[in-house]
Amino acid sequence: MPDLAIEIRNVVKRYAGHVAVRDLSLSVPRGSVYGLLGPNGAGKTTTIRMILDIIIPDSGSIALFGEPHLTPGIANRIGYLPEERGLYKKMQVRRVLKFLAELKGVEGREAEKRIAHWMERFELKTAEKDWGLSKVDELSRGMQQKVQFIGTLLHDPELVILDEPFSGLDPINAQALKDTIVDLKERGRTVIFSTHLMDNAERLCDSVCIIAHGDKVLDGAVADVKARAGTRVVALSVAGEARDAITPVLADRSLVARADDQNRFYEIELAPGADAQILLHRIMQTGAAIQRFELVQPSLHQIFLERVGASGVEEGMSGQG
Repeated sequence: MPDLAIEIRNVVKRYAGHVAVRDLSLSVPRGSVYGLLGPNGAGKTTTIRMILDIIIPDSGSIALFGEPHLTPGIANRIGYLPEERGLYKKMQVRRVLKFLAELKGVEGREAEKRIAHWMERFELKTAEKDWGLSKVDELSRGMQQKVQFIGTLLHDPELVILDEPFSGLDPINAQALKDTIVDLKERGRTVIFSTHLMDNAERLCDSVCIIAHGDKVLDGAVADVKARAGTRVVALSVAGEARDAITPVLADRSLVARADDQNRFYEIELAPGADAQILLHRIMQTGAAIQRFELVQPSLHQIFLERVGASGVEEGMSGQG
């Protein structure tokens, strides 16, 4: 049995007539990056709030570091970035961060040293500008998000829980966050984050759990999840002028169950019983200049669409996590 940071067993949470989380079980090994995936409204935030004892499950059990209750000692080993960002807007950035550090028992020069490290790492202090001397409301939304992320890490937590951490970040700041998650894992920390962005999860996570409508759809190591989905997926790329010519072939449901246009290439799920060689022959018959034709493992995005369906994504876009 692996050493677990989080163990959830048969957890249920209801709100009036709505079941937000239904009989959920999952295990998060220590020292791993774990993705809690699904559309908005799937039950991800509810699950995170139950892990942190913010809300109480109606039934089931949650253990952190093997302990059945979130004691103050365990709470101090956790860093939490909520989905709803919130900082004291009229306070100076460094004062906000020092206050957050002191809440977790990091005081004085040690707090200031850690704040300086993270401010420089996230480029909030450069030779030209020290944003730590500014008030929070003088910062851009992306900068404020970085400040709150720094506040999550100042006490060097063993378990870092991030609720939709990539929401609203531009590519540069998103990359800085990804790099930090990788560094945390290399230092033996455990990171669990929720997201509806499958590409980020595929790049970062060791294991994932996909949730839809409060139900666990699948979970496991990313490599195992993709292996179980099989290799019934073809990556196809053709010259731009040939895209219209192959459209009728991709619409043939005896060959193609789904064709996801990724712009640079198509991710094609073969129909049950279809032969990839026949698909290749049909495409060649159109005269298309084929640049890539490769049997590949499906992406997490493709697996999600297959198991949950596009309708599940659309229904969840306006809900709460």
